Amino acid sequence: MTSRPTGPRLLLVGGATPLPSSVDIVGTALAQARARGIRTHLTGRPEHLDRTPGVTALADEVFAVDPDDVAATLAWARDHRARGEGYDLVLGLRDPVQDTVAACAELFGAPGNPPAVMRRTRVKDLCRAALAAAGLPQPAVRLCAGRADALAFLADTAGPWVVKPRAGMGSTGVRKVTGPADLDPALAGLPDGEPFLLEEYVTGDEYSVEGVLLSDGPRFLAVTAKEKLPPPHFVEVGHVVPAALPAGADEEITREAGRALRALGLRTGVFHVELWRTAHGVVLGEVHVRPGGDWLHQLVASSRPGLELFGMLYDDVLGRPVAPVPPATRAAAVRFLAPPPGRLERITGWDEAAAHPAVLSARLTVSPGDTLRPVRDSGSRAGHLAVGAATPEAARALARELAASVTFEVTD
Repeated sequence: MTSRPTGPRLLLVGGATPLPSSVDIVGTALAQARARGIRTHLTGRPEHLDRTPGVTALADEVFAVDPDDVAATLAWARDHRARGEGYDLVLGLRDPVQDTVAACAELFGAPGNPPAVMRRTRVKDLCRAALAAAGLPQPAVRLCAGRADALAFLADTAGPWVVKPRAGMGSTGVRKVTGPADLDPALAGLPDGEPFLLEEYVTGDEYSVEGVLLSDGPRFLAVTAKEKLPPPHFVEVGHVVPAALPAGADEEITREAGRALRALGLRTGVFHVELWRTAHGVVLGEVHVRPGGDWLHQLVASSRPGLELFGMLYDDVLGRPVAPVPPATRAAAVRFLAPPPGRLERITGWDEAAAHPAVLSARLTVSPGDTLRPVRDSGSRAGHLAVGAATPEAARALARELAASVTFEVTD
């Protein structure tokens, strides 16, 4: 048996997808580890590793193993452990890899969320049941095996409703249903042959809470205001950090998010908690043990200059002093581009918008000649513009203004 190298080591399960926001998140996590003298090992699918060379270059070692396959990754991990190798930290920054993260942390004896806790958090109906059992308001929900189950739920409850995959992300397959006539189109957008959820539609303003779970409890870093396209789909097109809230609302929202984290038994990691603020109070939505997508990590960092989100987690796990959370002295917003469907002939105004001095990041994901699909999920948006400003209102207005200045000329 070989001796283990000295110094702390991080296993980052799953690496990044080719999405620019994923590359930026993982690159930030690796850079903050390297700045602390932590040796980093990265696992990922070969095709993702090949398409994210900037990320793989930041890791000390890279291993091609499917992070979504718990059994395959555990076999790889057991082989490493048999050679005397181990990890002080195990982290994953995407939803599909969290079961693998939990299993690997348990195998190596690293701090983490137990596999049963992770499954309860990731599987939406199990999460709703755990939150309801803890006394947190939840919409009525049913796990359906098919159309007959869904029709029975519609008959038993007041509408409208939402159809969604049991475990999914990016708003894929999520659709509002107002009655039986809407059901078949909604079911057609779901993965074939898999159980799905049907739940009561919640009316209220939507927010999320961003933060990190340390050994002495959560650090709440931001409440994010969200904006979505009109139903029947639920595609996010804008975020503002921090949300402009009435007096006392920030404390109410973070208190309920903290209750959700405790109810699920989560004890470490970065978190992103989704919720609604309704006429009757806060209603919790999904709970994720990873950073919020859609460049939220960038917005939070911009609003709190000097913040090192992952660095706080690393220092805590390694028993090092954790720096205080820097104050929120600024605001930031992102706006996503949702052009009409058709063949894209020309884009005007983009270069000028992207060059604005307040822009934090900007990316187009379409080009002239592309056929644009209707915007039905996060992956069908055409790009984004993220900006910083002095106040939430100013950031939101500027992001909207810049996005509106970009014109997409399409033909049928």
